[in-house]
Amino acid sequence: MKTTTRTITIFLLTIISSVSFSFKSIESEPPSTEQVKQLVADWERAKAYSLEYLKVSTDEAIAFKPTPEMRTFGQQFLHLTEGLYVLGSAATGKTTTVTFGSLEKSDQYNTKAALTKAVTEGYDFIIAGVKGMNDQQMPDKIKVFDMDITKGLALSKVFEHQTHHRGQTTVYLRLKGITPPNEMLF
Repeated sequence: MKTTTRTITIFLLTIISSVSFSFKSIESEPPSTEQVKQLVADWERAKAYSLEYLKVSTDEAIAFKPTPEMRTFGQQFLHLTEGLYVLGSAATGKTTTVTFGSLEKSDQYNTKAALTKAVTEGYDFIIAGVKGMNDQQMPDKIKVFDMDITKGLALSKVFEHQTHHRGQTTVYLRLKGITPPNEMLF
């Protein structure tokens, strides 16, 4: 009987320690980051593409406004950059003092060099914020413009926003006789 009890006890302890070990393994696994890795790659590509637009531009092109009611080429990129900060901050939780209009209305970004620096810093801000996230945070709810949306949707919308405004500048470059960069889809 003692042998049977001892065998059962050892068997049960083995099962319990194995179950306990399994739970500890699950708890200690880092959160998944596959989606985040893809987002970082997409943002790095978007940054490179935007910087190519700025690289082919000139100081004259940066100040160009096709019609009086439109933004200048530079203002399009500054507005794009404000979105990186404002929407990116909401999605990633990373704080910023940049607001919509704060860069675009400033007169310190009137040169290609100053504009390129501001845009680069905006992309670096959102890329760093996304790198600090994990996939499990994407469905978390946040408030953006009085709407409850997920962090993942906010990142998608800011990506759409920057794509829209960069795309608008294609016409600006063409009107100035400058060939825009080839698409960088991948």
